[in-house]
Amino acid sequence: MSALRVVSLLPSATEIVAALGLADALVGRSHECDFPPGVEALPVLTAPGLDPGGTSREIHQAVTRLMAEAVSVYRVDGVGLAALAPTHVVTQVHCEVCAVSLADVRRATEDWPAAVGEPPRIVALGASSLEEVYADFRRVGEALGVRERAATLEAQVRGRIGRVAERASRTSSRPRVAAIEWLDPLMAAGNWIPEMIAAAGGESVFGKPGAHSSWLDPETLVRADPDVVVVFPCGFPLERGLAEAVSLGSLPGFSETAASHAGAVFAADGNRLFNRPGPRLAESVEVFAEILHPDLFPPAGRGASWEAVSLDRP
Repeated sequence: MSALRVVSLLPSATEIVAALGLADALVGRSHECDFPPGVEALPVLTAPGLDPGGTSREIHQAVTRLMAEAVSVYRVDGVGLAALAPTHVVTQVHCEVCAVSLADVRRATEDWPAAVGEPPRIVALGASSLEEVYADFRRVGEALGVRERAATLEAQVRGRIGRVAERASRTSSRPRVAAIEWLDPLMAAGNWIPEMIAAAGGESVFGKPGAHSSWLDPETLVRADPDVVVVFPCGFPLERGLAEAVSLGSLPGFSETAASHAGAVFAADGNRLFNRPGPRLAESVEVFAEILHPDLFPPAGRGASWEAVSLDRP
C-alpha cells in the first residue's frame, strides 16, 4: 500500500485524523481547519462563496441566496487537490451550509488526471448523534488502516463524557437548557447537543437527539422560559458569540425569563467546540457541566471556552 496522503475538507475530520496519530499524513485542508496546531501550514483547498465576517443575519441571507440559486456555498480547488495526489479525501454529508459537500468533492475529482494516478478514496462523514460520531471515528480508522487506534479514541472520548455524566448524576437539579446555535434568525441546536446536555446534567428544551437543528421563533423561546440559555453560533469564536448574544436582551419578553432573571445566559466557543463532531465534544460536555453545575465542576473553561453574557435587564 502506498503511503497515506490525506486531504481533510472538514475541521472535525482533521481533528479525528490527528487524534488517530496520523497528523503527518495530512497534506491538505479546508479553509476552516485550524486544529491541532500546525495544520495551518497545509495547503488550503476550499473557500467560502460568501463573507464569513458578516453578521449572523448577513451570513444567513447570503447562504439563502446561494442555495436559492443552486450555487454551492463553498468552492473546492480541484487543480490544487489533484496536485497533492491524495490517497484519501475526507468530507461530509451532514450539512451543505456547514462545510464542503460530498457533491462538491465529487465534482472536483470527476476529471482526475491520469498522470496523477488513481483518484482518491472519498470518505464521507455524517454524524447526527454521539453514537454516529463514534461510528465516524471507526469509519476514518478503517479507511486509513488504523482500526485499533480508532477503538482506543472512541473509548477515551466515551470515558471522558461518562465521567462527567457520573458526577452530574450526584445532583437532583436538572436545569432546562435552551441551546442556541444561530442568533439571527434563531436556531435551536439539535444533533448531538441534546445528548451532551443530558450527560452534563441538564435537559434540552428544544433540540431532539439525532434530529437536525431547527429554526426557533423568539416567542417560542420566551414562552419555554428556560432556566439556562447557552449560545454558540456555528463557526463563531467565543468573543464573536459574546458580542452577538447580547441581542437576546432585546427580544420582547426575554427579560422575564428565568434565565434572564438568574443571569444564566452564556456564550461558548462555537468554532472549536460544540459544532465539530470530533474528539473535542468531550470538552464541550465538560463546558456544559461547568455552566449547569458550578457546585460540582470548577469553571476551568471560563474566559477561554465560555463566559456569562451581560444583558441589559430592567
